[in-house]
Amino acid sequence: MRLPLLALLAKGPAHGYELGQALEELLGAAYPQPNIGQIYVTLGRLEKAGLIEGEDVAQSNRPNKRTYRLTPAGREAVAAWFAEPTDEPRVRDEFFMKLALAPDSGVADQIALINKQRRHYLNTMRDLSKLAAAEDRDNRVAQLLIEGAMLHLQADLDWLERCQEELE
Repeated sequence: MRLPLLALLAKGPAHGYELGQALEELLGAAYPQPNIGQIYVTLGRLEKAGLIEGEDVAQSNRPNKRTYRLTPAGREAVAAWFAEPTDEPRVRDEFFMKLALAPDSGVADQIALINKQRRHYLNTMRDLSKLAAAEDRDNRVAQLLIEGAMLHLQADLDWLERCQEELE
């Protein structure tokens, strides 16, 4: 959450509620949104780390709001984040660990695990399809997020097929 908030602040100063709304508008309903409390806790940590500066802004008939802006160190952190590739592929996979340990545990059957995981992926794909249909067509970022998630799920389903062929 730290670096996405810094990236949003690279556009200009904002307060926590605005940052939460910006994430929701940008990513749509498919992306799990942080709660506003998590955003404000993260902003406090970023301020203590010297990556942002906060300023209290007076409001009439409301409590003051705190607006945040990037510091030079925060701008450097955002630039470094964008410059680094994202870790992939997933080598540490909890499902694969279950699959590998099942035979020796005597507690679970590998094929049953594969079938249960397949059902879960298919249900998730169905939910994402409904979400894609309901999402604003003009929000290309949200549509691309959903499409990427569905392509990953399809690859996971193909991999489950491969696992089942090997283990039967």
